[in-house]
Amino acid sequence: MQAAPAWQADDPLAATPSPSRPARQPGELPAAVAAALWRGDQLGSPVSAVSPSGFAALDAQLPGGGWPGHAVTEILSAQSGTLEWRLLGPLLRQVCAAGRSVVAVGPPRQPHLPGLRFEGITERHLVWVQADTASERLWSAEQLVKANACGALIAWLPQARPEQVRRLQVLASSCEGPVFLCRPATAAHESSAAPLRLLARVGVDWELLVDVFKRKGPPLETTLRLPSVPGGLQAILTPRLQKPSTLLPRDPAPQTAPSPFSREAGHALVSAPAAGARRHRLAH
Repeated sequence: MQAAPAWQADDPLAATPSPSRPARQPGELPAAVAAALWRGDQLGSPVSAVSPSGFAALDAQLPGGGWPGHAVTEILSAQSGTLEWRLLGPLLRQVCAAGRSVVAVGPPRQPHLPGLRFEGITERHLVWVQADTASERLWSAEQLVKANACGALIAWLPQARPEQVRRLQVLASSCEGPVFLCRPATAAHESSAAPLRLLARVGVDWELLVDVFKRKGPPLETTLRLPSVPGGLQAILTPRLQKPSTLLPRDPAPQTAPSPFSREAGHALVSAPAAGARRHRLAH
């Protein structure tokens, strides 16, 4: 037998047994890796702070339970200029209550201050950027996102191209407040780098009908119905007017409108079972 080398005999770590690692089952991931892993059939966990939308049904379907920060959210609508304020009103009220500003870039209609006051949005915290051209609106939005200068940004960019939305998404990663891009409903057929996309329209009974057709998670197959009576009307509506659908003639054979985003091109394909067979639907 040979004597152990002197350097090994003098090393106190040489005789110390290495700590044993906890045994894991086959296929089990380390805790840190499992926490960061997102599976496509589950809602993703937020990578940054989120802000409650003010609608419990909507929060239940948004990753993290609210509007995401450090990201772009697209709101698509055929009634641009009015519906967005009703959908975002509860969030904007929280932003104003915290003393931060709400910046609106290029709204198609002049903001109606008396109506916004009912939603808790005051002119003291509202900044209206009147930009007439598409390039001015895009430039203004980019500068505001870069500067992280507002509590919430709403920009109307009906003519934004996919590469411009991608650039805004990259810039928004360093912006704490939520960034909303308002675009027409026809943009649902286009791919977008925005991680969250919604299609919204007005219902008959003072409600908003919202389809979440892109999110970090499986596609939402149902339409959300969010109660949203415009500010100031709740106190004067009679019981019958609170349900206008009861006053309309019933259609014996209602027609089902086709999905407005059935042809949308995207980055990931998600499969979901339907009617006894599996059908594919684009998630982006």
